[in-house]
Amino acid sequence: MTTLHDTAVRGFASDNYSGVHPEVLAAIAAAGGGHQIAYGDDDYTARLQEVFAQHFGDGVEAFPVFNGTGANVTGLQSMLPRWGAVIAASTAHINVDEGGAPERVAGIKLLTVPTDDGKLTPELVDREAWGWGDEHRAQPLVVSITQSTELGTLYTPEEIRALADHAHARGMRLHLDGARIANAAAALDLPLAAFTRDVGVDVLSFGGTKNGAMIGEAIVVLDPAASEGLRYLRKLNMQLSSKMRFISAQLIALLDGDLWLRNARHSNAMAARLRSAVEAGIADGTIRGVEFTQPTQVNGVFATLPEGVADRLRERFRFYDWDATRREVRWMCSFDTEPADVDAFVAELSRLTRG
Repeated sequence: MTTLHDTAVRGFASDNYSGVHPEVLAAIAAAGGGHQIAYGDDDYTARLQEVFAQHFGDGVEAFPVFNGTGANVTGLQSMLPRWGAVIAASTAHINVDEGGAPERVAGIKLLTVPTDDGKLTPELVDREAWGWGDEHRAQPLVVSITQSTELGTLYTPEEIRALADHAHARGMRLHLDGARIANAAAALDLPLAAFTRDVGVDVLSFGGTKNGAMIGEAIVVLDPAASEGLRYLRKLNMQLSSKMRFISAQLIALLDGDLWLRNARHSNAMAARLRSAVEAGIADGTIRGVEFTQPTQVNGVFATLPEGVADRLRERFRFYDWDATRREVRWMCSFDTEPADVDAFVAELSRLTRG
């Protein structure tokens, strides 16, 4: 196979743009010999259960799936009756980036709440946590949060505990979208269980793709009483892999050791480098008209740029607008972002904002 792209080119559009970590590729190759039972009855998926138990404790169950949307939709569907609804931030991935899949595929009503930093609080939850017993209203039965959030912000364990206690006291469950859960753990410098199971999260979507995997996430059931029917819903939602050993092998490669943490720490560090370099340029006047809109806590940097700068900067480095109405952009770093990539990007930003 001839390589069809320039492997030296890296941008700041998404951590989904990154390649596959070599150790993950090696794990896929190692799992490839001979035959294994299909649909998850293989040695690798059995081992994956043990690996997740190392991180989250005994009694958890992991269901490998193809992608993050599938994990969120299928996991939430297992937590709800047909009349159930999910309270989420208006910026949540399940609301703005999953093509309506929660509503169209799972039949879930989303009750969204605006929030400046992407985080829910008990007070914000209460804006939609009402109407139980009213047959005219979808019943709020799950609160869904994202860690780290779509705006690159973090919940502390105490904040998650407050949300879990608040939800549970009202007969609701707590779901966590962990597409970038590794970045959150690296930034908080905490074990995965410390801000999930230990503080009341019931079900989570565990992300691998953004952290070095080729394909595959997992639904992790932390409280068996909070989820029902995943064995059937995963197939119903077209998320049951026949050759599941190859998804499981990737997650084992990440989690049965510290690769997941090394990758996340690196991508976080590259975002911190980017932020610091831009701040230094603002301070000494070599970068003009740039303002940050969110704290940089994990691997994303959010900023506003002067008129016309984003499109010219994109001629060399790909990245996305976040809110075009106010010229806000998002710059994402990945496990394979190099310091030289950051430095070249900041140099070009400096050139364009001084011109």
